[in-house]
Amino acid sequence: MSHTNNTNYSSLPVSSHLELQRHSKSLRGSPSFDEAEVYLGSKGYEEEEDDLEMDIDNYPLVVPAPTLGSGVPGAVFNLTTTIIGAGLMALPATMKVLGVAAGIVLIILMGILSEISVELLIRFSVMCKASSYGEVVQHAMGRPARVVSEICIIVNNAGVLVVYLIIMGDVMSGSLHHTGVFDQLMGNGVWDQRKLVILVVMVVFLAPLCSLDKIDSLSLTSAASVALAVLFVIVAFTVAFVKLVEGKIDSPRMVPDVSSKSAILDLLVVIPIMTNAYVCHFNLQPIYNELEERSPQKMNRVGRITTVVCVLVYISTSISGYLLFGKDTESDVLTNFDRDLGVRFSSAINYIVRVGYILHLILVFPVIHFSLRQTVDALVFEGSPPLSESRKRSLGLTVVLLVLIYMGSTMIPSIWTAFKFTGATTAVSLGFIFPSLVSLRLSHEGYLSRGEWVLSWVMLVLAVIVSIVGVVGNVYSLE
Repeated sequence: MSHTNNTNYSSLPVSSHLELQRHSKSLRGSPSFDEAEVYLGSKGYEEEEDDLEMDIDNYPLVVPAPTLGSGVPGAVFNLTTTIIGAGLMALPATMKVLGVAAGIVLIILMGILSEISVELLIRFSVMCKASSYGEVVQHAMGRPARVVSEICIIVNNAGVLVVYLIIMGDVMSGSLHHTGVFDQLMGNGVWDQRKLVILVVMVVFLAPLCSLDKIDSLSLTSAASVALAVLFVIVAFTVAFVKLVEGKIDSPRMVPDVSSKSAILDLLVVIPIMTNAYVCHFNLQPIYNELEERSPQKMNRVGRITTVVCVLVYISTSISGYLLFGKDTESDVLTNFDRDLGVRFSSAINYIVRVGYILHLILVFPVIHFSLRQTVDALVFEGSPPLSESRKRSLGLTVVLLVLIYMGSTMIPSIWTAFKFTGATTAVSLGFIFPSLVSLRLSHEGYLSRGEWVLSWVMLVLAVIVSIVGVVGNVYSLE
């Protein structure tokens, strides 16, 4: 094909980039959008010209974007909801072990590292045209690595959802050392049966939300869940501040306690729990795929806003929870709210905090379940049509997963047991090890600066050390 200079059009600079989107049904794993590159070469152009003229209308430019999809607020709510879940309730206990100063530093440091890993993963996801976490891992390291990453997602997400059910049962029906909301309101009754209460919650509330096909459908519930989490933070922080002003709070420890073997073991265990607090990477691609006028820069903005919100929420919750209950802080701080807080309207505050956070977990549950279901489908039903096109398969997977998660919640004794093992293994792998390996593996394609290359290596080494130390600490703590 010949080219002439007698034209009203100027060529695009080499660095420019156009993203095109398909309106028709997309490939597997990308139910909403699909990116495509149109290459106009000289060879074979005449034979493909007619097909190109028919297909080019299926790839409208992103600007102006279609009205479908979520904006930045919706994406922030979904990503924030993915991060802020049951991990929030475990942070005051980690603050008890780390001390206030060390705890704050670690929360900020983990937030920064997590945001860096998120931006690297988004960059390479777009470069590889990957619509899922597993796809970008496969592009960088092959199919075996993808299978391992998807198994990590399944174990991590299933563990998190089990923790949610454990918390719901502990708070509503009570536990060995704490009184439940129902007991305080109505006395003893059938609601003391923890397994039955969890089953009712799952059937009535969780199953309908988990049956939704698109993560964007959960934007409103995610916004409500974030609001409930913020309500918890405000109430806890206000009560702690009032008691601090009145002189009713002992001076907190500022640095970790390393005076005994048990204290050192506790320290080894809580650091992986802190890494678990920011894991959201498995939901990045679904959220990005449904982002209106999507671009890596826009998704990075979503990630940075989310990180700032989560760091503020985590620091406020950790400090206020630790100040309120001191050395008596439980692994699930919600269970501490069954006692007199030493302020006016203590009983009403306790009910507001516990019931509000249970509602928060109910709204968070389907967001985590969404990526769990997608990953199980990709692993078990590889090569099948997209899950959004098979309502029967989607509902079948939902039912099976909910049954297994319910069974797990009846067998695991506490959230601390679940968090310390997933935090040291799957959470570290998903949040830091795999993103670092992906970045290093693809760096030869020129998408990684020298500083980012060094940072990826540092993040990888730190993540491996945390994982090894966490596993060793968990084993010794069991003994």
